[in-house]
Amino acid sequence: MTIAMPAVRPLVPHFSSGPCAKRPGWNPQALADAVLGRSHRSKAGKAKLKRAIDQTREVLQVPAAYRIGIVPASDTGAVEMALWSLLGPQPVIMLAWESFGEGWVTDIAKELKLKNVTVRRAAYGDLPDLSNIDPSHDVVFTWNGTTSGVRVANADWIASERTGLTICDATSAAFAQKLDWPKLDVVTFSWQKALGGEAAHGMLILSPRAVARLESYTPPWPVPKIFRMTKGGKLIDGIFVGETINTPSMLCVEDYLDALEWAKSIGGLPALYARADANAGVIAEWVARTPWIDFLARNPALRSNTSVCLKVVDPAVSRLPADAQAAFVKGLAAALEKEGVAYDIDAYRDAPPGLRIWCGSTAEKRDVEALTLWLDWAYAKAKDALAKAA
Repeated sequence: MTIAMPAVRPLVPHFSSGPCAKRPGWNPQALADAVLGRSHRSKAGKAKLKRAIDQTREVLQVPAAYRIGIVPASDTGAVEMALWSLLGPQPVIMLAWESFGEGWVTDIAKELKLKNVTVRRAAYGDLPDLSNIDPSHDVVFTWNGTTSGVRVANADWIASERTGLTICDATSAAFAQKLDWPKLDVVTFSWQKALGGEAAHGMLILSPRAVARLESYTPPWPVPKIFRMTKGGKLIDGIFVGETINTPSMLCVEDYLDALEWAKSIGGLPALYARADANAGVIAEWVARTPWIDFLARNPALRSNTSVCLKVVDPAVSRLPADAQAAFVKGLAAALEKEGVAYDIDAYRDAPPGLRIWCGSTAEKRDVEALTLWLDWAYAKAKDALAKAA
């Protein structure tokens, strides 16, 4: 089965799920106003950091009472700060359905060694049981499973009247999926996902309830300096006005500010949601008419509009051993990379063999449409090679 090489190429072949595509029209000149060669504690440096926090609040529509901080080590660092600083006084429910959720389970069970922990798991492609979540328990979960393409549909399963905290890793959901702020006490994300910023910096957003926990509870374990958010039983306010714990890259800060300005210029959150939905819709239409591919997420209502994860369902491939399936898909992805039409679209290393295509708002619909033509071409080429080797 031979398919002619498509005539149309994606203008931007960056479909990685992190770091993700830069916003449309980006070029290095966007960083010309960066505060370089200056201290981040200078007046100019602190003003930039404060502006990044303020514009995050504006674009992401974060309630005024919530605190927003720029923290080290990307989304991982932000989640770790929350886990090490807040957990312990109440039972914990862990929800895990992909590799990053499992990572938080490992931290809590093996590193913090908390005893009163309930883990609800689901296989890749599904969500765990979200019913009967005890409102007296702390809950840790990812809003969007970056490596499975499965997201929660909403936060209706979280009680409004609760004594536990909800800690939400929203790194591939923020700016692309509607977050229910009254149901969330800790929200984390990183710049390199939905807005295509640069890596290494995380965002930590705390509700008043989370702040109250920080000021009333001292963990029984040592907390590294890089995680500390209180001093003398009081929140360190500076973290949440731009006085970062460690030295940030002001070049990355400028890039994040540029992405936020772009988001505002196209209409803010509604426009960001619409772009991601349209991009994911292109993939959905292609899957519907393409017999060899399907979504990893089984329930259409739970399918991500950012990290879209796919599996090969052609029996000629799906019946192969797992390592052979993985090799087949990697070969398909490598062919597209060689042609310069798609980079980094094979599945995450811990996920089932398949493809993962970033459809967040910084991607262009026309590029996703062009990609589907190339996916058909690459699949036909890989299938022919498989048949010849048989």
